[in-house]
Amino acid sequence: MKICITATSPGLDAQVDPRFGRCQYFTIVDPDTLEFESIENANIAASGGAGIQSAQFIASKEVEVVLTGNVGPNAYSTLQAAGINIITGVSGTVREVVEAYKSGKLTSPTSGPTVQSHFGMAGTTQFPGQGMGRGMGMGRGMGMGRGMGMGRGMGMQNSGFSPPVSSSPASPLSKDQELEALKEQSKALRSQLDAIMERIERLEKE
Repeated sequence: MKICITATSPGLDAQVDPRFGRCQYFTIVDPDTLEFESIENANIAASGGAGIQSAQFIASKEVEVVLTGNVGPNAYSTLQAAGINIITGVSGTVREVVEAYKSGKLTSPTSGPTVQSHFGMAGTTQFPGQGMGRGMGMGRGMGMGRGMGMGRGMGMQNSGFSPPVSSSPASPLSKDQELEALKEQSKALRSQLDAIMERIERLEKE
């Protein structure tokens, strides 16, 4: 079988990306052999429809299970229609997630979307500061001819903090889901800050 984990960079030791439709990479793994394929997400900067397009792409790869941090309504519906199980609230490295899945720790499919549409898009209030595809600095923004990757990145024009809570009455986040989403955001922000500081230090030495 094949499972898909959203990731911030290629390889089994990459961190899980808390976004599905706009994640940086899809890592498709055979949990029995650990053979994997890391695929850069072509929909990361899409102006709309990223969730649907990403879900359709994953379905074309004959994936049976998706493990990610959060999933929006469009991606959720498309994955469900394709018969793919969706497990959210996942964090750690891709390798750790695969091992957790194999050991039976990640078995409960998500009962509905955990975030609104356009979650993870640049400048949205649901996920401020993430960089939304170019600001994470996890191998895409730093040293790849894109400068600091901050043009679409920091998204800090939002003066207040807005947690990723769905406004849809049909699929509100539970307390545990919101807490997990906030933890994922905090982890991603720390990773982004580390990458920025590393880049600053490197530039100062040049």
